[in-house]
Amino acid sequence: VDHIAQTMHYEEMLSWLLYYSSLFELSKSPAVQVADPLGLVQSQAIESPEGGLRFTLNGSSSNQTLSARFLQGFHGAGVQHIALATADILATARRLKELGLAMLPIPRNYYDDLEARFELEPQKIQQLAELNILDDRDAEGEYFQCYSRAFAKRFFFEIVERRGYRAYGTANAAIRLAAQSRYRDDQGR
Repeated sequence: VDHIAQTMHYEEMLSWLLYYSSLFELSKSPAVQVADPLGLVQSQAIESPEGGLRFTLNGSSSNQTLSARFLQGFHGAGVQHIALATADILATARRLKELGLAMLPIPRNYYDDLEARFELEPQKIQQLAELNILDDRDAEGEYFQCYSRAFAKRFFFEIVERRGYRAYGTANAAIRLAAQSRYRDDQGR
């Protein structure tokens, strides 16, 4: 498990942060605001010094965001997704596709932007696009991620590959939230 994402009411974030920090002696990274198509989501990552235990805490004061709809539909805070680590995101995504796991489709314009942003080769962009894999980079490394569609209209998996990267792909969060919002009616989110 790479990390666990818990969604809660915005007003509960400090309590959950104190709970996890005290119980597991986790440190926090700077909080970020993520753009959901229907509002802002506050996201706070906390982790052990070696990164062996990681949580992202997400909450929104808007009642229309994905986070808020999760809380409304399931009566309170809970784990919304689990991110599983892999050493080879391409091979893992291909295998999941072969097994029939419904993956979250990412719009093509994301890959056009990605190609321009990181000056990636067209072949690399094509591989990522075919498997709905997102890419982020910083001075420390690269981060690849893809998502399943929601199970039971509630919970989903994220698959990640870290190459020296310690963050959580915040640059891609708005893309994921927009893609998930497209399935709001048929997924009950």
